[in-house]
Amino acid sequence: MIMDSNAHTLVLDVGKSNAKLVLFNAEGDVIARRVRANHSVQTPHYLALGLDALQAWVQESVPTLPEHARIGRIGITTHGAAFCAVNGSGLALPAIDYEWDGYGELRADYASRIDGFETTGTPLLPLGLNAGLQLFWLQQTQPEAWQGIEAWLPYPQYWAWWFTGVAAYEVSSLGCHTHLWQPARNRFAPWAVREGLVERFPPLRLAYEAIGPVQPALAERLGLPAGCVVYAGLHDSNACLARHLHALPGASVVSTGTWCVVMTPGVTGREQALDPAREQLFNQSIEGRPVPTARFMGGREFAHLCHGADPALATESALHEVLEAGWLVLPGHDAGPAANFGQAGEIVRGDQPMGSAPQVVPLHLRPALAAMYCAMMTTRILFDLLPLALRGNPQRSDALSVVILEGPLADNPAYAAALSALLAPLAVVRSQDEVEGTARGAWLSTRWAMPSHGRDAYASVPPPTAQVSHSLLQRFRQWSTVADEALV
Repeated sequence: MIMDSNAHTLVLDVGKSNAKLVLFNAEGDVIARRVRANHSVQTPHYLALGLDALQAWVQESVPTLPEHARIGRIGITTHGAAFCAVNGSGLALPAIDYEWDGYGELRADYASRIDGFETTGTPLLPLGLNAGLQLFWLQQTQPEAWQGIEAWLPYPQYWAWWFTGVAAYEVSSLGCHTHLWQPARNRFAPWAVREGLVERFPPLRLAYEAIGPVQPALAERLGLPAGCVVYAGLHDSNACLARHLHALPGASVVSTGTWCVVMTPGVTGREQALDPAREQLFNQSIEGRPVPTARFMGGREFAHLCHGADPALATESALHEVLEAGWLVLPGHDAGPAANFGQAGEIVRGDQPMGSAPQVVPLHLRPALAAMYCAMMTTRILFDLLPLALRGNPQRSDALSVVILEGPLADNPAYAAALSALLAPLAVVRSQDEVEGTARGAWLSTRWAMPSHGRDAYASVPPPTAQVSHSLLQRFRQWSTVADEALV
């Protein structure tokens, strides 16, 4: 396929909470964007992703983009734990929403069949976050529909198929806590082969590979040129990581959004053994390499603790006031794999328990307290993933000693400052690119072989004052004592 190097690139970025269309020019500048909230739908059997409405939105929105007739490339990134079953007529089954939890007794049967953590690099996760469970449940409970499935597609590759009619899968999508894949060997897990799940997977393609042109009828409906090509697409956290793999290889990346995902590509399993009980796992990078990863639902917890307060109130001065007043949110005792990892627990003020309702905290302090909680969770995860020798060596100046912040919390002054203090002597930096990491990574995936990736300037995040830093470290020690009990 011959592609115009001067053509625009359209990125479809489907997160769990919102979907975005971002139009870039050839230099990577944003020309336009469209955003909508995602909504799930209840089917007779389970909660499903609202694909019909999302497809209608794409078809309505693309023709309204300025210069859409110059779009020559389409890059795709989506959240994980979502798979779509297709056949010649389209979707063979609604795509299960990973927040649905109706697996019942089949969950235990599933757990008895899958390969161990040493093979898949993935722990047993709550809800439907192990996508292999979704496939297994459908195979067992919907046998007639199962027979009509021609191909299973990870969510990014479903959209690539919707645009092109070409079925494929790709490793960052298949390797994100599915139990279907062996990250260390780049192949399907033995149990998935034994159960017949693999038989309905299409050929493997690379995330940065152009798999075909937009189907003619759809291209005409969207107002796209006939030569517009679509790339295979990738998992959103790995899209966020991809943008830094060239600029700062080995640096840790904290991607914030609905989930706060911590990725340490510079650490191998030989350097740091992962603990599935702490929801640590291996993701797969755009280049097919295993990446030690852990995450918690930071965006959800931040919103919960704000409880209606404006997030913009999370300033450094508010953080100082939170510390002076003695406020602290402890991790919940059920914040492990059997529940929602990272779930906030009791709120305390000094030594006084205050319950778990955010309303006990003054409105103007809730966002800074929420930011501090998320910074402590992030710090704990990084300390678990990074080797002790690295964390304690202030002399290191290579990328391994750098932590890059991405996403909404990267622009939160209280979160960034607290994290910089808690992680010292590691260097905390923020990307200077105004485009969110997921969309930028998807843009880069459409030009991965080009010599310059650009947009790789970073700004240091300075720690707060010595007094605030000292108070934060004291409070973190108190927090960690509870975390040792709650997160083990």
